[in-house]
Amino acid sequence: MALDRRRIVTEAVALLDADGLDGVTLRKLAQRLGVQAPTLYWHLPNKAALITAVAEEILGGEFPELTPPEPDRPWPEWLTALAARLRRALLAHRDGARVISAAQLSETMAGISELAMSTLVARGIPLHRARLLVLTVERFTIGYVLEEQSARVDQESLAGFDLDAFTARFPTVVAGIAAYFEPGRTADDLFTDCLALIVTE
Repeated sequence: MALDRRRIVTEAVALLDADGLDGVTLRKLAQRLGVQAPTLYWHLPNKAALITAVAEEILGGEFPELTPPEPDRPWPEWLTALAARLRRALLAHRDGARVISAAQLSETMAGISELAMSTLVARGIPLHRARLLVLTVERFTIGYVLEEQSARVDQESLAGFDLDAFTARFPTVVAGIAAYFEPGRTADDLFTDCLALIVTE
């Protein structure tokens, strides 16, 4: 099979899902493709270009096209839904949030920002506030997923952890967590509720 950019990016995403972002190296990618690493430079000049291409692939799954909301749809509802789509895109791949954070030249991410900002401005929101709103929503979303995708504490790490002492020291923190999740709320609900504090008329 001929080596082209499409094949390289597809294999890079597969490598990401298998080994995480730290495992995505040009050497490993070349091995998977059965070529020498310098061959990849014909299509992607450096690691930064590779990460950006992977980011585009990740975002493209949820954002094959960018369209403005219906004229009668409230912008807070639409912006919240846009953030939820971004979260889904990042969660669909291992270390998705880290990839997007590392990809500084993603045209799809820039397109999402452009669409969101221009939509808010068209609804009468001043440009300065529109930029801050969109920036805050995007960075909150990426940060939220970064935490979701971080390594979880295993049983070995919990050995010796004194929950009673922790609760005594941080009673409000523990009570707040318990109170929020008691009715069966999930991480999805927490994401939406936190967004609601950011996205207001």
